[in-house]
Amino acid sequence: MQHQGPESRSDSRVGLLSEPRRRRILEWIQEEGAARVRDLAQAFQVSEATIRQDLERLDKEGLITREHGGAFLNAAKPQLGTMTLHHQENMDKKAKIGALAASLVQNNETIILDAGTTTTEVALRLVGRKNLTVITNALNIGIVLGSVPGFAVHMPGGQFKAPTLSLSGDKCVEYFRSIFAGKLFLATAGVSLETGLTYPSFADLELKEAMIRAASHVYLVADSSKINKSSFTRLGSLEVVQTFITDDGITDADAKAFESRGIDLLIAE
Repeated sequence: MQHQGPESRSDSRVGLLSEPRRRRILEWIQEEGAARVRDLAQAFQVSEATIRQDLERLDKEGLITREHGGAFLNAAKPQLGTMTLHHQENMDKKAKIGALAASLVQNNETIILDAGTTTTEVALRLVGRKNLTVITNALNIGIVLGSVPGFAVHMPGGQFKAPTLSLSGDKCVEYFRSIFAGKLFLATAGVSLETGLTYPSFADLELKEAMIRAASHVYLVADSSKINKSSFTRLGSLEVVQTFITDDGITDADAKAFESRGIDLLIAE
């Protein structure tokens, strides 16, 4: 996969109106747990004063807490106490996707599980397998599967991200560059024929690229609400995905469009 710089990975940020910009700033903080004013100003190509105003508005709405030089997510501490991921919407659809994805995993396989609510649903349904080797950057998945007799669970080092209960950073990327697995179950914030796979921030793009390179088959697991949705930064085109597992909320037109791109589409009902 060709490496892309920040400019080619992101969709248009120049001239974003204040409300769409604040929404994407919130998505960034929900992904990372915190953000610095200078980083947001550079990413969104606006002044630091503008970012401070955005953060002040989000703070007043009770969504974040401002601090000197940045802001952090309010929900992080309660999440850690219960090991709950931030995004809990569409869980019935995610559970069905998780069950279908897990059914594709055989005993004695080596797989990679990305961090996320849908991949967690995959993990929860693997406990009946035997002799699996699971590689994951998700702390909650590591705990769930690490207690299963006969499972070998491997995790990288790196920086801990509270909202996603995951590890990230350069050490994590290097770890995944040195391994190989048969299957990767990949999460995404948005999937579109035009923009490909998109995510709320820059932080995990290299990590996800390394995961994709480490696997012989990439399964994208995403509920239908993420179809035709674009987030802040672009990982790449859909060519990196061999199989897309989603729910029956996908339209016939979208299903045909994905299949026309050579993607094997599996629908959980």
